Amino acid sequence: MSEFKVAVVILGTLENDTSRVYRGLKTALEFTAAGDDVVVLFDGSGVEALAAIADPRHKMNGLVVALGDTIAGACEFCAKSHNVLEPIRDAGFSLLSDNGGEASVRKLVVDGYQIMNY
Repeated sequence: MSEFKVAVVILGTLENDTSRVYRGLKTALEFTAAGDDVVVLFDGSGVEALAAIADPRHKMNGLVVALGDTIAGACEFCAKSHNVLEPIRDAGFSLLSDNGGEASVRKLVVDGYQIMNY
């Protein structure tokens, strides 16, 4: 295992910038392939991207499948506010609420992860 700990936080939507979401997922795969400790978190509007690409018919679904357990999940508050809670839950992803109902980015920093926002 490498000494690098990287948290890729996906904030973008597919409607606004598909390439940003794609680049974030590919970056996570690059670090994973190198043996680094990687966590992927979908936060803010990025929860919409996870709901869409969780569908096996989506062209980016293979990236989600390849990342497997490195996907920590999605912010529960954001998933509720963007009306994508059910698709995320139904796809088997965790809903993160460890910061007063929202996903904690600080926890990742405390655990030594370098944050990369996409």
